[in-house]
Amino acid sequence: MNVQKILIVRVSSLGDVVHNMPVIADIRRKYPEAQIDWLVEENFVSLVQLVAGVHRALPVSLRRWRKRLLSPANWREVRAFRQALVAENYDLVIDCQGLIKTAWLARMARGQLVGLANRTEGAGFEWPVRFFYDRRVPIAPHTHVVERTRQLVAAALNEPPPQPTDLIDFGLNVPRAAEALAQAGLNLPVPYVVFVHATSRADKQWPEAAWIELGEALVQRGASLVLPWGSAAERATSERLAQALGAAAIVPPSLTLPAVVGLLDGAAATVGVDTGLVHIAAALKRPTVELYNFETAWRTGGYWSTNIVNLGTTGHPPTLQQVKSALAGFGLLSRST
Repeated sequence: MNVQKILIVRVSSLGDVVHNMPVIADIRRKYPEAQIDWLVEENFVSLVQLVAGVHRALPVSLRRWRKRLLSPANWREVRAFRQALVAENYDLVIDCQGLIKTAWLARMARGQLVGLANRTEGAGFEWPVRFFYDRRVPIAPHTHVVERTRQLVAAALNEPPPQPTDLIDFGLNVPRAAEALAQAGLNLPVPYVVFVHATSRADKQWPEAAWIELGEALVQRGASLVLPWGSAAERATSERLAQALGAAAIVPPSLTLPAVVGLLDGAAATVGVDTGLVHIAAALKRPTVELYNFETAWRTGGYWSTNIVNLGTTGHPPTLQQVKSALAGFGLLSRST
């Protein structure tokens, strides 16, 4: 198949954007000269720009547009977006998300449109999208989100599906991320451990008392703690935890996504709930402990590195001792802690 220009459509959310990244390296292994553009929500453009092999990260503003549907300026912006999108001719347009909104965007682009034929367990999919696509790719229902997209893209390219032993490369530009962190002016003592306590769902959280006890154990072993945040409520939680943990706990300023990548890459370990920042740490293949309160680690948890430990399931949330044992495996705590 002679493919020169490909448009990937995966607009949100943060974790899903991260899990979509390996398809870029997959494509470039087969088609090293291909021009790969990626249509993504404007808030995530700077992250996608870190992915090796992405020619252009094309911003879309669906979240912002929905908030002002009656604004004439809004619809002028939509028209300008469409005009810019149709200016390019693609050999393939691949909708990796499978929602009506993403199929609508993908249909605006010029090129054969390929998408998912069915929903997989726990993943978003809206059946009317099948009427938008020129080709539909069926995926086994019990499929990890990373493998779902890799299989979709391989089928779109008429290539065999990836194998479990195939390299999974997220392609994040670590030097550029480190530069972004340096520009943020953070002077972080090492070693430091990142605590990602924030999640949009309360039922995914880990108890604050457990964060404090874990933090105290790490501080006693000489580690500093960094507690990033993304909203006022999350900042308040970070500050509350930092107050309980003392001077070794650091609440950073608001960081860009590239700076966050630099922060996570420089950490001795990241411990966090099922959310986008933790998935970035796992994508970097850095020591990562992912905390799950549901039976979803099989679907979103990292499996591509021995540095990633997934803990917890439905009815059995991760215990403090399990997390300590995982960090002991990284040499950050003693086995007897």
